[in-house]
Amino acid sequence: MRLFHTLVRTSAAFDDPNLVSSAGLVPVLALADRAGLRELAGEHLSVPGDKGANAGLKVASLVAGMVAGADSIDDMALLRHGGMIRVFARAYAPSTLGSFLRAFTFGHVRQLDAVAGRFLLALAGLTGRFGSVVPTDSESTRGEYALVDVDDTVVEVHGHAKQGAGFGYNRVRGLNALLGTLTTTGPGTSGPVIVAQRLRKGSTASSRGAKRLVGDATKTARRLLGPAGRVLVRMDSAFYGRGPVHAALTGGAQVSVTVRMDRRVKAAIATIPEQAWTTIEYTDAVFDQDSGRWISSAEVAELDFVAFGAQPQREQVPGRLIVRRIPDFNADTRRAIGQDTLFDLWRFHAFFTTADAAILDTVTADRTHRGHAIIEQVHADLKNSALAHLPSGVFTANAAWLVLAVIAFNLTRAAGSLAAADLAKATTATVRRKLVQVPGRVATSARRVTIHLPRAWPWENAWTRLFDRVADPPAAAAAS
Repeated sequence: MRLFHTLVRTSAAFDDPNLVSSAGLVPVLALADRAGLRELAGEHLSVPGDKGANAGLKVASLVAGMVAGADSIDDMALLRHGGMIRVFARAYAPSTLGSFLRAFTFGHVRQLDAVAGRFLLALAGLTGRFGSVVPTDSESTRGEYALVDVDDTVVEVHGHAKQGAGFGYNRVRGLNALLGTLTTTGPGTSGPVIVAQRLRKGSTASSRGAKRLVGDATKTARRLLGPAGRVLVRMDSAFYGRGPVHAALTGGAQVSVTVRMDRRVKAAIATIPEQAWTTIEYTDAVFDQDSGRWISSAEVAELDFVAFGAQPQREQVPGRLIVRRIPDFNADTRRAIGQDTLFDLWRFHAFFTTADAAILDTVTADRTHRGHAIIEQVHADLKNSALAHLPSGVFTANAAWLVLAVIAFNLTRAAGSLAAADLAKATTATVRRKLVQVPGRVATSARRVTIHLPRAWPWENAWTRLFDRVADPPAAAAAS
């Protein structure tokens, strides 16, 4: 590919008042309107003063900017160019939106959390995705769990004016975002959606506030799935504590959580007989950080175990301890230098689960637990879009920004699932590139607006399908 003309014979002028850079915002914002985003924000947000006026329109503006690729307050200016005023009304200036965010208190952030949860439920009703269509009584999905994953990530920040910034567990200066995602199985489902979120100071412990977030995530997941849905909450060892585990169980979910290798766990592992180990083959090799090698096989076993056995009876949780062991690949090195061992050495990885053994046997439970890493893809997706920055120096403004980024993430996921099957599990950047950032020219004739899009757009069918579904949704989906 090369330029058809040299730059000497080429000129450029920013003078067309009818062009828009992101015509895909039209069906996406129409979907948000049908799900009631503006109405929900106007009903639940009580930000005081003139800064909080027209909260629904301001929330919709921020979410629209994020869907279009904005990752800072200044980037919201992309909503105010060319023909945008002919297709969208009341797109606020970045300065106005920044003042709106800085007026938030923690209570207002919690109100925005409620908006995000209700908006997700409305999207599920409109699209038939996110767990509402999991056929729990069908042969193909009988007994399967919907998976709630909880984990935190540090969002790097710069400058000394950021409230709450600190060095986190990865020694990066930033703010800590705790997320809960929901992944469902079965035909017609999409990729993970975010069901709970919380911003915390950068130096916080991973488990701080996890009890409430796990409770919120489980509650939202149960509302999405219905009373017959089964939920399994997966967490790593940082969340192995009474608070998060009991919050999940109280919410009607089961847990699968990595345990720390304390004396009780090591003693329990030592009691496993050799014939109890089952060899498993990984579908994909896994890179082991400690040994620095790729692991392609392992052995698993399980035994009955009571979590928090040193606590009072009411705090103890009976379940299963599932252990995976892999060979110690450093044994060959030690043997070569004359430090051979008397017996084979293994490295152990254990997790505790209350999942029904009739649904998840030992091997299946181990494979299911390892799938917890899917939440890292959600972290990466957010950091590659609206969460690339936490743009304000005010902590509560950044907390509200996180919730808005989650709303934009779920809205983009819903739009992709309506457009094409392969976009239902695509990243935000992919959906944005194929459906949202489509240039268009706005024309008006006989009081009807027509958006002229590029000829031979590779994803024309997906874009048209989304537009048609939003313009005239199925009766059943609209009624729900």
